[in-house]
Amino acid sequence: MTEHGQNTSAPAPRPNAWGQAATALALVGALGIGLWTVQRTSSSSSDGTPPPAACSDGESATASSSRHVTGAQLCEALNRSELAALLGTPGERAKTAYGSDGSVKTGSGKVIATPSAQVEFDTYTVTLAATYDRLPVAGSAGLLGPDARQRTLLGRPAVLYSSRTLSIGFRLDGGDSRSEPGVPARVVSVARDAEDSGGSFEVSLWRADGAVPDDAVLLRVAEKVLPTVPRWSGGA
Repeated sequence: MTEHGQNTSAPAPRPNAWGQAATALALVGALGIGLWTVQRTSSSSSDGTPPPAACSDGESATASSSRHVTGAQLCEALNRSELAALLGTPGERAKTAYGSDGSVKTGSGKVIATPSAQVEFDTYTVTLAATYDRLPVAGSAGLLGPDARQRTLLGRPAVLYSSRTLSIGFRLDGGDSRSEPGVPARVVSVARDAEDSGGSFEVSLWRADGAVPDDAVLLRVAEKVLPTVPRWSGGA
């Protein structure tokens, strides 16, 4: 039977670094794949060019908490007017923008909030995520691949590493979907507070043409976007 459908890319979960988080982090990628939706506006500017995509919301997987940033807030921080310029593609307009209030449950039954947002352009796709797993960022470089590098970003412990998107094919006839590695991505994970008391904010970047993203571009975006995330100053 001929297979039809569409491919969706989402950032693959980072490798397990801390035991019980393995299942949780694996599910982050799996759950996120189905949540990115196209959000296009039907209006146009005076020159006939469609305006950038506005943020849309997915359904929250858990009740919101005043201690946790939401997917909508992450999307608002990421989907900024100068994002294309920060990416080095100032003529491009965002095609999709989305926020999701996801969560995962560990083997012990603990629910970990994993809100995230994604903005897609013709050249780049950028994601911004928060993880409230209480696991430190410092010391994780050795567990994230041979090219992972520990560093400091915005005065906080951080790690820069490589990942890959996950491409999912859906069959219109209801048959089994398939998954395969997608394009290379570069990721920077930054501690939620200067003391690195646990949890992280993560910015990831990949290119539609499959080329490896420039770290300078990734870090430029992270340095501009992260301080605008609610609760960044307090790290709560």
